[in-house]
Amino acid sequence: MANNQGRSVRQPTLLEVIIVLGLFLAIAFSFVSVVDLPIQLALFIALFLIVILGIRLGYTYNDLQEAIKSGISNGLEAVLILVAVGALIGSWIAGGIVPTIISFGLEIIHPSIFLLATLIICSLTSLATGTSWGTAGTAGIAMVAIGEGLGIPLPMVVGAVMSGAYFGDKLSPLSDSTVLTASMAKVNIIDHIKSMLYVSVPAFLISGAAFTIVGFTATGHVDMAGVESTINSLNSTFNIGWIMLIPAVVVIVLLAMRKPPVPTIAFGALLGVVWAGLFQGMDWIAALNTTYDGFVIETGEAFMDELLNQGGITSMLGSIVVILLGLGFGGLLNHIGALQVIVDSFKRFITNTGRLSISTVATGIMANIFGCAMYVSLILTPKIMEKNYDEMKVDRRVLSRNTEVGGTLTSGMVPWSDNGIFMVALFGVPTLQYLPYMWLSFAAIILVIIYGYTNKFIWYVDDEEEGQGHELDIASDQKA
Repeated sequence: MANNQGRSVRQPTLLEVIIVLGLFLAIAFSFVSVVDLPIQLALFIALFLIVILGIRLGYTYNDLQEAIKSGISNGLEAVLILVAVGALIGSWIAGGIVPTIISFGLEIIHPSIFLLATLIICSLTSLATGTSWGTAGTAGIAMVAIGEGLGIPLPMVVGAVMSGAYFGDKLSPLSDSTVLTASMAKVNIIDHIKSMLYVSVPAFLISGAAFTIVGFTATGHVDMAGVESTINSLNSTFNIGWIMLIPAVVVIVLLAMRKPPVPTIAFGALLGVVWAGLFQGMDWIAALNTTYDGFVIETGEAFMDELLNQGGITSMLGSIVVILLGLGFGGLLNHIGALQVIVDSFKRFITNTGRLSISTVATGIMANIFGCAMYVSLILTPKIMEKNYDEMKVDRRVLSRNTEVGGTLTSGMVPWSDNGIFMVALFGVPTLQYLPYMWLSFAAIILVIIYGYTNKFIWYVDDEEEGQGHELDIASDQKA
């Protein structure tokens, strides 16, 4: 094999890949959990580890730099969304939108069912909008703020938000990640969603039951006097009323109409500035500045200041650096074929549909860990695994479903992935703290493995029996 300059290059050996990726994981986990250094620095070091391996394989530095740039360019929309969401949070607090939602939520939602309500509200929002990030940045922000006001452990709240956001995202034909997965697996989008129902609905019911049970135990010591105090403080600091919810409704409706997320969220941020000037009596320049520096207020109450002093583009800068470095890291790994080497090494393991399901989910998780972005996982996993499904005559709908479970539903579990970084920047809760409460994701992983080993809801291209799924048009798939 030769590179663009005609130089001979080779594929890395499994040992080389294990050594380099092992060093990366050791550095990343030690930085996050032991020495308390920023993950950005770990990724920056990891870039050069892969560059050294690439040069050893015969690539020039220019080859590898182009791979970094290509990886970054594929995920720049995520950076723009982060910028827009940061601006929106700052102006929505200043405009009274978030304070109104918090105040109404504290008055309406009983603490014991709050976690279940969070799951349902975020699921409905995500179904309507088709975006887990948009859901987290709108309904999710509000629910976390309400949960903080109720004194519910924030990792639990974030787990409920993410479970609901991912549930709706995976069943919405408006979701770009759902469309991408179906396209990469060469499956009709509606067939893909129908296949996902067999996993998503039971996983939703399981996680809903878990959040209900935990809700009754975790809220036993909620200080209702403190809740009332928070409501009074919000009412004395902001003008609270139903009219304050208009920007939130507008943004959700526009996202549901499949309008591009970046300008839609940016427009929502602008509405927040207008609301801050019109209804909160804020100076217009100061209101506009909240989109960049975030909202700042000194109420004299530590809890209220912590609750309200958030947002702004500057609050997202650290996350943007992580995403840029992570995308570059993923681009390098893809360019030198490191992930493919790992997957090829356990091909002999795939002897039945149970092991096929495990391998697909594992590939999706590895792509998130080493590719640092959900889209890397959704693109690479079907590409890497499709031959195994075809050889075993397993319907591609099973491939697309398992790819979603391994790729999308685990992306928020990786501290340095685009989803993990986005959620941490949004809610301020470390990945390893909310990860144990991503119950919908864990339930979905367990279900696809059970389906694989029991052969339940596993369809084959030559299976025409009623109840085993509809016939797959192989010819049309091959042309797609």
